[in-house]
Amino acid sequence: MKISEVSYLGNLRTACKHLKSGDTFITDAPIDNNGKGEAFSPTDILATSLASCAMTIIGIYCNNNGLSFESCEASVNKLMSSHPRKVEKISIEMKLSENEWDEKTLAKVIQVARACPVELTIQNNVQIEYKFT
Repeated sequence: MKISEVSYLGNLRTACKHLKSGDTFITDAPIDNNGKGEAFSPTDILATSLASCAMTIIGIYCNNNGLSFESCEASVNKLMSSHPRKVEKISIEMKLSENEWDEKTLAKVIQVARACPVELTIQNNVQIEYKFT
């Protein structure tokens, strides 16, 4: 199933379009790799998608189990390696404390977050570190 189209705009920039919604965004090469760093880089999107996916899976779990899920903020950090140039490590600090879950519920939420499709796809190739607060 075709989900998106990507066009090269020149100067190390791409335009990405989600076909179903028509939403678009651009990417730019990072400053440390010949770019201007004026937008998400493709590897920034990879790292950010991990946090977004984990939040989405938490939301699905909460909806399916009658739990309130009102607040979640994540800070994402990405570490690149040089040889070869690739994402080496993604660190995510995820703030869940405003949801007022008991310890058992929080433990289950963390377990389902760690089983999101993005993590399952990249976990053998990228170090993944979470800090849940």
